[in-house]
Amino acid sequence: MNLADLTTLRVGGPAGRFVEATTRDELLAAIAELEEGDLVLGGGSNLVVADDGIAGTVLRVATRGVSEPRPGVLRVEAGEPWDGVVQAAIARGGAGVEALSGIPGSAGAAPIQNIGAYGQEIAASIVAVEVAEPGTGQVERLGPDELGFGYRTSVFKEGRPGVVVALELALDTGDPGLSRPIAYAQLASALQVRIGDRAPLERVRAAVLELRRSKGMVLDAADPDSVSAGSFFTNPIVTESFARSLPADAPRWPQEPEDPERVLPLGSAIPPPPPAGERHVKLSAAWLIERAGIPRGFALPGSRAGISAKHTLAIVNRGGAPAADVVQLADFVQTRVLSEFGVVLQPEPTLVGFGADLI
Repeated sequence: MNLADLTTLRVGGPAGRFVEATTRDELLAAIAELEEGDLVLGGGSNLVVADDGIAGTVLRVATRGVSEPRPGVLRVEAGEPWDGVVQAAIARGGAGVEALSGIPGSAGAAPIQNIGAYGQEIAASIVAVEVAEPGTGQVERLGPDELGFGYRTSVFKEGRPGVVVALELALDTGDPGLSRPIAYAQLASALQVRIGDRAPLERVRAAVLELRRSKGMVLDAADPDSVSAGSFFTNPIVTESFARSLPADAPRWPQEPEDPERVLPLGSAIPPPPPAGERHVKLSAAWLIERAGIPRGFALPGSRAGISAKHTLAIVNRGGAPAADVVQLADFVQTRVLSEFGVVLQPEPTLVGFGADLI
């Protein structure tokens, strides 16, 4: 089995051994046989595999199923396509994942990456994740406080071993058919509502899908810009003092709340402000890339990989590109942004078999 056939970026060499699990029993049995160096594969949408492939086993998780064990809670098997989960939630009138419409890949990968888009993250809806231990197949149930969620990360990305078997999501059903408050300006503009307003779930889904299509972020056989691993770099988080060194028009979003207002009796002495740590802000990786001189549609001479013509954050396969071309372009982007702004962009996809090719 060639992994280029199983990844949305269409790169990756052969698997030494390929196993597909379609039932829970098959999945747990296969997990029990996993060894170091083996690869667990879902939808292949957030993955870049080296041209040499994988010498060991590739386990593809293809278990399916969405159920409602109790009102307002969805139980999802790990191999269920993520967008099908969103559709199931909306069909039940439940809010919480509608802004995550159109994200490719499987449900099991969603908590690993803490997928997020347009003001929502899956961390806000997770009730529990069932995780099986490689080598034994023993299942453990983890709650939100044990999952170490952060911006595009979790305990799994930080090194905790485990294969997601299933997850449970809590939906908001207090206002059936209405979204959670819209929290992202671009989505609010598309819906012609204000930040904090709610909108019909189907309208939100349609608006999100249209926004994603405009950026080549919905898998579409007719759209060459969708042959990618999604956003290739995360938006960097830096200290506020460092952000001041960047051009004034660099987009930035505060990551921590301002100090709370203090109410004091009239005439009382004003105490010193409470100690505060260094504030952090999130920067726009797309802005940094474009300002570093890398436009949409850019490609290195002779390369079959390129920057999407629709979205600077995506690296696309223009047809027959090897993984080496993708890595070379990603390295070039990192080097340019580091040289211009002193910021190291971190890859968002999981990179397998490249060693230290990227910064």
